Amino acid sequence: MTSPTPTRTLVHHGDVQIGVFARGSGPRIVMIPSLGRGASDFDDIASRIAAAGYRVLCPDPRGLGASYGPLKNITLHDYARDIAAVIEHDGGGQTVVAGHAFGNFVARTTAADYPELVRAVVLLAATHTWPLAPELRDAINKSHMMSLPDEERLRHLQHVFFAPGNNARVWLAGWDEDVMHAERAATEATPKSEWWTAGTAPVLDVLSVNDPLSPPDSVTCYRDEWGVDRVEIVSIANAAHALLPEQPAAVAEAIIGYMKRLK
Repeated sequence: MTSPTPTRTLVHHGDVQIGVFARGSGPRIVMIPSLGRGASDFDDIASRIAAAGYRVLCPDPRGLGASYGPLKNITLHDYARDIAAVIEHDGGGQTVVAGHAFGNFVARTTAADYPELVRAVVLLAATHTWPLAPELRDAINKSHMMSLPDEERLRHLQHVFFAPGNNARVWLAGWDEDVMHAERAATEATPKSEWWTAGTAPVLDVLSVNDPLSPPDSVTCYRDEWGVDRVEIVSIANAAHALLPEQPAAVAEAIIGYMKRLK
């Protein structure tokens, strides 16, 4: 089956505009990208999911593409409102919300703030240890520090984001420092208790086996905390924190299988 060509829609609420790339028709999923990165990270996976009979919405965050809005003095609740507006503009109703890395913070906040709109939450390479070890945070920071030589950035990208043998060069581009700083500040400004549990929504926790942010002794932390009846775990081999460019077929398969199992 061939995936439909994506169309772009502009969604407005207040002084915010969100550019959304939409594919396919059927049960809906919204996919939220990682820290400082945009909707194009989901192109391959979104095409696969749409081809399987689903409606896939990929919004760019504020500050990227056609999306704009305040980037200072905001919280995760503001980003969640953006996602809620995207869902409502597309017809509303219960929607699966997937977030990659930082994006899972927004997905969880959306589930907590708008339970009537969220059918389930998919965590893609979610961090299972917090706070991060200083050397991991340093490597993440230097991965997208454009003033550094590419080869130095590649070392840090390979260390945190890509499993051994996977091509880290594909993520040399695609970063935005202003967006990254805004998203970090919003996370720090939001009490953890207001978003951490994703409300009461069902959760698919998609783990990267080689992700240093999710060491082996931490991988069941969400299931242990929120319950086996609520959290399903799927492990993806040969992937680290980037996950999406490393194993797009396996990620799409995990999401499609989960959406089929949802009642």
